Amino acid sequence: MIKKVDHIGVAVRSISDVLPFYEETLGLELQGIEHVEEQKVKVAFLKIGDTKIELLEPASEDSAVAKFIEKRGEGIHHLALGVDDIKKRIEELRVNGVKMIDETPRNGAGGAAIAFLHPKSANGVLVELCEKREGTVL
Repeated sequence: MIKKVDHIGVAVRSISDVLPFYEETLGLELQGIEHVEEQKVKVAFLKIGDTKIELLEPASEDSAVAKFIEKRGEGIHHLALGVDDIKKRIEELRVNGVKMIDETPRNGAGGAAIAFLHPKSANGVLVELCEKREGTVL
């Protein structure tokens, strides 16, 4: 079952260049910055109530985020939905004909388990399932 909108991912060329807008202009609280080697990105989380904005900076030219920016420019990259049992949710979606990019969870920022639905199954939107595990930081 989907619990909430966990975060909205925003692809940016440089976190340090855009962070002042989010912190100073919008007044959002930076919760942390980390490198996610598996995804080849640097991420910054900003808190908005129970939801976050996740700024995604490519750490490599061959990362999915770098390719996204090259093709579409900076902007909203994905919508992340919080779930309790990601493996069960992936299987339910697959049984219902949803094409998955990730058929098994992988490691995301803050130690969360994540899996992406293919945009073709979600009307052009990249949707991420996000399960916060014990010890998840962000």
